[in-house]
Amino acid sequence: MPKPDDRRLTEIEALLNREDPRFARALGACRPCPPREYRHARAWLLLAVAMAALATGLALAHGLLIATGLVLAGMAAELFDPERDARRHHTSPPRS
Repeated sequence: MPKPDDRRLTEIEALLNREDPRFARALGACRPCPPREYRHARAWLLLAVAMAALATGLALAHGLLIATGLVLAGMAAELFDPERDARRHHTSPPRS
């Protein structure tokens, strides 16, 4: 007869597999990788492009490049937020 803890562990495993399958596979293979919340490669790349556009815009005194760099920096900052996915999938309570 399965113990209550076994059922709970199975639920946790299914939830982890659904939320971040790459992390679950790596953990199962005993080669853990960082969870999705801590993988920021795209964010760093976008931030580097934003800083390059901003610096170029400042050096050339070109307002459109400066604005582009600022917008891209804001987009990169949003990618660094670990709770971004939780807020996107959160459903608000129905209004009456």
